[in-house]
Formats: sequence, structure tokens, C-alpha cells
Amino acid sequence: MNLTLPALPYALDALEPYLSRSTLSNHHGFHHAAYLEKTRALTQRTPLASASLEDIVRASAAKGDALFKAAAQAWNHGFYWNCLRPAGGGEASGMIRKLIDATFGSPSAFSQQFVAAASDRFGSGWAWLVLDDGRLRITTTSNADTPLTTSAVPLLTLDVWEHAYYLDYQYRRLDYITAFLAHLVNWDFVNQTLSAAQARTAGAAAPPLAHVQSR
Repeated sequence: MNLTLPALPYALDALEPYLSRSTLSNHHGFHHAAYLEKTRALTQRTPLASASLEDIVRASAAKGDALFKAAAQAWNHGFYWNCLRPAGGGEASGMIRKLIDATFGSPSAFSQQFVAAASDRFGSGWAWLVLDDGRLRITTTSNADTPLTTSAVPLLTLDVWEHAYYLDYQYRRLDYITAFLAHLVNWDFVNQTLSAAQARTAGAAAPPLAHVQSR
């Protein structure tokens, strides 16, 4: 089995003061690693033993069993790390900015709706910006659920499980969400993912998704 924990695309302290070294070390080195380890264990000596992480997620989605939960969480986390960057956040630029303006009216309106969705997600889960039938949409998923198993294309995500922010923000999820939008969003990654999705829709040879690879 060749699923391995991908390295973070930045140093452990690169996102401070908004996400601390302690948070990234625990979140990536313990939680993300544990999801991958469980995925490896559950796929050993099965037809999925040599499958990619994306294929494992899709193949196990209908059952929603322990394998799906582990694999989907591993995939979601790999995607999430790429949605963050040092000195990120602020208003979007490029193609994603044009779609944000067309869909939400302005970056401010997008931020307000994203904050509301992420804040209102009850319990553990994820907030997403997805491309759905050519239009942007904000959605949330509970626990390990992911847009990867739907027709929508994930462009941006925020982990709202408590382990993603509790060491830095305790119960203040709203502060974590606003820090993400103001200082951490990697809009370059969002634009790259959007470009790949649009190329696939147009039938062109799309560049591979700039995801932290886990195989």
C-alpha cells in the first residue's frame, strides 16, 4: 500500500499567528496521519489496495462505512492544506474573482455568506466553495462528507472540526473563520483548481489538480 502522509506545503510555523505550530503539528501529524493509517489498514488485501485516495473515497461513498470516513477525511485534509498559505486571504483575484462577483455580487457578500455557512455548520464538518454546473455555490458537509462524491467540484474548503482551531481559538469558531478569509486563503490554488475544472468541462487536456498527493 503506498498511501503516505503528504508534507505540508509550508513550514509548521508559516501560518502564525493565525494558526500556530502546535495546531498544525497536531492536526497534520496526528489527525491527518491517523486517517491515512486507517485507510491503509482497511484496504489491505482488498481490490482497493493499490487504488488512489480519490478512487477509494468514491468507491466507498455509497456504503458510508469506516473506510469511507477515513479516506474522505484524509482527502479533505489534503485539499484543505492547499487552501491555506502564508500572507494569503483578502479579496480574490483572477477568474475566481469574476465568478464571485457574478454569483454573490461582491467579495464582501461572498465573505458574509461563507462566514454564515461555516458558523452555522452544527457540530463537526467542512465549509466549501464549489463549482456546480458552471456556477459557484457555498455549501457545508458534516463529519467526513465531501463534494468529491458529487457532481460539484470543490474549489476551497475550511475545516470546522474543533481540532482544526481549538488550540488557538478555543470555542471562538467565528474568529477562526474570519482569520481564514482575511489572512490564509490561497486564492492561487483556487484559481488553479478552477482552471483545471473548466478545462475538463471544455474537453481539453486539463492539468492535474494541485492537490497534495497521497500516493
